Amino acid sequence: MYKRYAVYYTPHPGTPLAVFGASWLGWDSAAGKACVQPGLARLDVEEITATPRKYGFHGTIKPPFRLAEGTTADALSTALEKLCADAAPVSLEGLTLARLGRFLALVPTGDTTALAALAARAVQELDVFRAPPTEADLTRRRAHRLTPAQDGHLTQWGYPYVLDQFRFHLTLTRRLDKVTAAIAQDTLASPLSTLDLSPFQIPDLTLLVEDETGGFHQIGRYPLLG
Repeated sequence: MYKRYAVYYTPHPGTPLAVFGASWLGWDSAAGKACVQPGLARLDVEEITATPRKYGFHGTIKPPFRLAEGTTADALSTALEKLCADAAPVSLEGLTLARLGRFLALVPTGDTTALAALAARAVQELDVFRAPPTEADLTRRRAHRLTPAQDGHLTQWGYPYVLDQFRFHLTLTRRLDKVTAAIAQDTLASPLSTLDLSPFQIPDLTLLVEDETGGFHQIGRYPLLG
């Protein structure tokens, strides 16, 4: 039984970036299985990746949502395929490791206008498939001191960080204290230096589902053909 659906950017299975992401987080959303994480003397990788692990290595385009009553997964898949057929691939200057608040992530460098526009289309055009957030969802999100704009997006779109509040990133850790974040950033520099992250292409989008244990699984990949 699937709990939620999501539209993400995910690297193609088997590519160096996908292999790195699955190994680092400990979950391969393409294969739907746990992965052995690196053992490090200075860092408990399993512990610092506990929060993002279940989602797999990804960049959010349309955040996780429950299906609205009267809609189906097949209809969602068809709508996403149609959207992607009309949307162009996205080219970014590159990705770089950065701290976002208290967690580490890969973030884009250079102009992200086209990527933001793609994400906005997905959020808006697929919204008919999204069930409204529950009161528990709203309470949990509002505990993070949302701005008025973010609270408005939460009410209208079910998630605070969309449209003008969107910031694409591929999460690598949970929230960390400053010392642990510095160690993790230093540790990640070496494996990331071996990956080709500049320039960076987003040629397709992925549809994922959340299983009863909370793990996300890739169920469809749709090329951007516009």
